[in-house]
Amino acid sequence: MAEFSKTAHENKATSIRVIATSAVRDAVNPRDLTSAIEHASGLKVEIISGECEAKLVFQGVTTDPALAKIPLLLLDVGGGSTEFILGRGEHKFLAHSFPLGTVRLMEKFPHSDPPTRSEFIACHDWIKNFLRNEVCPKLEPALRRENHSKEPLLVGTGGTTSILARMESKLDRYDRARIEATRLSLEQIKVHRRHLWSLPLAERKEIIGLPKLHADVILTGVLIYETVMEEFCFKQLRISTRGLRFAAVMD
Repeated sequence: MAEFSKTAHENKATSIRVIATSAVRDAVNPRDLTSAIEHASGLKVEIISGECEAKLVFQGVTTDPALAKIPLLLLDVGGGSTEFILGRGEHKFLAHSFPLGTVRLMEKFPHSDPPTRSEFIACHDWIKNFLRNEVCPKLEPALRRENHSKEPLLVGTGGTTSILARMESKLDRYDRARIEATRLSLEQIKVHRRHLWSLPLAERKEIIGLPKLHADVILTGVLIYETVMEEFCFKQLRISTRGLRFAAVMD
């Protein structure tokens, strides 16, 4: 954080925001972290609620004119939580944060190297039951209540979807335009999931488009998207690189 602060000031940033999400919300000692950050960098930390996070993510994604006026089901899969946001334009019909994240799942279901079939099944079944028991009761009434004449477009934002887009296009660097132009079918997601879950960590680190530091959590990230698409009958996933950070600088 001190290095980020130094870089921002060297580049004459007029405003700096530090926003903490799921990991800090759930921590037993959040003040220890925020005090350490303030001491090291001189920056204050905002710990935002899950609902606030969901709203900011939606605000950021809809800065894209192509997504600004159509019904969306937006997923932001993070390390500790996943935000489900249903809305169109300025209207949000559901904005909820669930304790379903890539790191959280990886810790709950530690796996071998490479993962075993039984480990995959255990993780997949847990996600499926979580979606049915926790997400469906909130999402399905919102879908019925708004009586959408057009099925919402599934849009993913956050690290997992950007990485999957880079892997699909074999991009060895971050390219916003090409990432956002990518469309992933459920079958393509399944192909990536099967491949990723068949490899040991060392081989996953060599995949073009997959940053080495994300070669572990990509397993649970891709599985979350696959299971959501299966459970809610989505055939295609669109990708946005916009989200919380976009909204944070607009707010």
